[in-house]
Amino acid sequence: MAISIKSEREIELMRHAGEVLAKTHQELAEYIKPGTTTWHINKIADEIIRSYSCIPSFLNYSGYPASVCISVNEEVVHGIPSKKNIIKDTDIVSIDAGVIWKGYHSDAARTYAMPAASKEALELIKVTEESFFEGIKYAKSGNFLNDICSAIDEYLSSRGYGIVRDLVGHGVGSSLHESPEVPNFKMDHKGVRLRAGMTLAIEPMVNIGRGDVDFLDDGWTVKTSDRTLSAHYENTVLITDEGPDILSLLK
Repeated sequence: MAISIKSEREIELMRHAGEVLAKTHQELAEYIKPGTTTWHINKIADEIIRSYSCIPSFLNYSGYPASVCISVNEEVVHGIPSKKNIIKDTDIVSIDAGVIWKGYHSDAARTYAMPAASKEALELIKVTEESFFEGIKYAKSGNFLNDICSAIDEYLSSRGYGIVRDLVGHGVGSSLHESPEVPNFKMDHKGVRLRAGMTLAIEPMVNIGRGDVDFLDDGWTVKTSDRTLSAHYENTVLITDEGPDILSLLK
């Protein structure tokens, strides 16, 4: 699939989608607390997204049964919300969400620590977010995709964390998943040259232990193979001549 270079109109639609998504994460955060079910968090997320006249990107995407993905502790991504899954005070909780505005998507993830989460868990969340910002230092037209990937890899590997290699970031736009794939590890080639107007979902998925993962029988949930904790941080990023423009963060 060819890589889409977005027009000014498309960028503005994605900018609005990103702003709504940033507000969704911000408003949803107060509901992510011990004693709450992941089903309830999903319900609130759906209500918030629709309150802005947007549509949840994930609902019914390839059959996914919920509006957001909620992954707890050793769940890396794509955790399915459930009335049986009650958040505990030691948990870490990753929320991956997307919104559609007038046919264009934004995609972003955050990981939250509950009040009694371990220091190890807090450091994992911090380093995962930091690795994203290390990577996007190179998200500028004229650089290569692997410049981003290598920077994320170096930051995490030097600190002893496991980088998930079976799941990667991606282009995003009128489709939730577009070309190119955006690994969080160094590739064996430069990758595409970055051009202004590209929009990428850059999303480090980071484990305390090894980078290996298991795909569960529900067809969605992915867990760390060694069942150590995992964190996820993601934003929709516009490539410009000046550098990265993060569409899913409030300015």
